[in-house]
Amino acid sequence: MSSLFPALVGSPGDEAALRFGDRSLTYGELAAASGALAERLREVNGGSADGRVAVWATPALETAVAVVAVLRAGVAAVPLNPKSGEKELGHILADSAPTLVLAAPGDELPPPLRHLERIDVEVRGVGSDGSDGPDVSPGDEDPALVVYTSGTTGPPKGAVIPRRAIAATLDALADAWQWSGDDVLVHGLPLFHVHGLVLGILGPLRRGGSVRHLGRFSTEGVARELNDGATMMFGVPTMYHRIAETLPDDPGLAKSLGRARLLVSGSAALPVHDHERITSATGRRVIERYGMTETLMNTSVRADGEPRAGTVGVPLPGVELRLVEEDGTPLSGYDGESVGEIQVRGPNLFTEYLNRPDATAAAFTADGWFRTGDMAVRDPDGYVRIVGRKATDLIKSGGYKIGAGEIENALLEHPGVREAAVTGEPDPDLGERVVAWIVPTDPQSPPGFDELADHVAARLAPHKRPRVVHHITALPRNDMGKILKRSLTADRDA
Repeated sequence: MSSLFPALVGSPGDEAALRFGDRSLTYGELAAASGALAERLREVNGGSADGRVAVWATPALETAVAVVAVLRAGVAAVPLNPKSGEKELGHILADSAPTLVLAAPGDELPPPLRHLERIDVEVRGVGSDGSDGPDVSPGDEDPALVVYTSGTTGPPKGAVIPRRAIAATLDALADAWQWSGDDVLVHGLPLFHVHGLVLGILGPLRRGGSVRHLGRFSTEGVARELNDGATMMFGVPTMYHRIAETLPDDPGLAKSLGRARLLVSGSAALPVHDHERITSATGRRVIERYGMTETLMNTSVRADGEPRAGTVGVPLPGVELRLVEEDGTPLSGYDGESVGEIQVRGPNLFTEYLNRPDATAAAFTADGWFRTGDMAVRDPDGYVRIVGRKATDLIKSGGYKIGAGEIENALLEHPGVREAAVTGEPDPDLGERVVAWIVPTDPQSPPGFDELADHVAARLAPHKRPRVVHHITALPRNDMGKILKRSLTADRDA
């Protein structure tokens, strides 16, 4: 298999590769630092491609160098969330059994990691150009990463992502987004998951472009980098919501965003209301894509396609996608209304859940389709619109299948609603009733139940209106900004 990072092979130049704050590396410096560390990892691992190396994945230059080195050494990286609790870390370490941990000098590691051999990642003064010893040549199916899922229904599972999947996804996105070595990406995403690490760090490096990581997201940081030549921005809906809230009072931010070639949102649905506010202020459309830990990227709005707000675009090159009924029967046609579960097949898929053959078998159909658990509708021209998770966002009410996402978007169009989440709860007559959880714009004067129910019914259909409305001060979210709906219902049950 060819190198994941062609720009690091041969004679890397002085072009910018990585920048974190005021610290940066050229391709030549990255080749030297990652090459020296990769050589050391090969020695520790005895040349085997079966080993795993933990990476303490802080938003720092060392994390990027560490992951690149692990991949160049031909072993698998296990990115660790620095915010994980000791119980979760203990589970991940016991499950993945890494041979050692890589961390930035000076980082204090929690007790579950202290038994592991530690190597401090040096990014300067390594005394080698990093290109004398070529990268090893693992096979397409050899593991590149073991990324742990959020564990909302049990202990986190380690999704084994092969090198083939990383290459396939990044090359498909290059096609969809016209992504090249001339692009400069800015983002402030965490580096322990697919969005921030694979797309946000490995993506630019595979293209031969550069990435500027903000360390911590801020609208000021985004504006600064876009004014200084950045061409692309990646973010999650929480970040774009903050941008949308800031734009009316910050014309400079609007001008900066207008300079971007591409604004991309992912990891959760971006409300249509925020789409419209950003476009109105900047003249730029935010495009969305859809992926998972297990599948990397499945679909995207294309840079040369119609940026249709509320959709995640069309399947990427090489990805097959279908919607199926509850019994697994594929939908007979796509009309933009019929709801089905997304199943995907292609070179972007993971190979297995580590040490979980039962879970791996349950995740796939007999003919190799991965069951995503996400519910969607598909327009006749192929555009996909996700309406929620099968477990938490599909509401069966009065004989209808209702996606929570479209009701949330409708609620967010009401001026009295700052944030919204929709769940279902048992109803003796309807089977399930629609429940809205609202963070009001003005807590002293929240919109009433009848007002919100009528608002939704007028935009969607009467059977989709909320039957219950709860006013709350904030929605529970994870590190990626996804709403933790099980926490909403659990808090109410407690």
